Amino acid sequence: MAEVVDVGVEKKKASGGVDGRLQIVVVTPERTVLEQEADFVALPLYDGELGVLPGRAPVIGRLGYGELRIRSGDTTHRYFVDGGFAQIRDNVVTVLTGRAVAAERIDAAAAAADLEKAEKARALTPDEVAAKARGVARARAMLRVKSH
Repeated sequence: MAEVVDVGVEKKKASGGVDGRLQIVVVTPERTVLEQEADFVALPLYDGELGVLPGRAPVIGRLGYGELRIRSGDTTHRYFVDGGFAQIRDNVVTVLTGRAVAAERIDAAAAAADLEKAEKARALTPDEVAAKARGVARARAMLRVKSH
């Protein structure tokens, strides 16, 4: 009996994607924020940044507060992501986050006010100290994304 091979699937696997590009999907609890092709994606992991090119080995990572960068051709799109998780598999980068805001839509004054409030927050118990640190880190990350 002859073996049937789907040539399209083999071509896709050999090239690292349909055309050697990534598919990026950003999802929040409310909606899909973004779904597009990209040449490169930089993810803000909780312990550093991870750059992703087509053909990347599968990985799951925990996101921190920071900048998600998506490069497609000569254009770079930037987003603030508020933690979550990322999965990379078969040239698809899936980002699950509580919030994703395009850099140009960030309100710098509101982020600065959030930073001031977080820095002044009472922190006597270990839980309060942790909450304060998260608030400060989140506000600083948002201001960094806006300022670039």
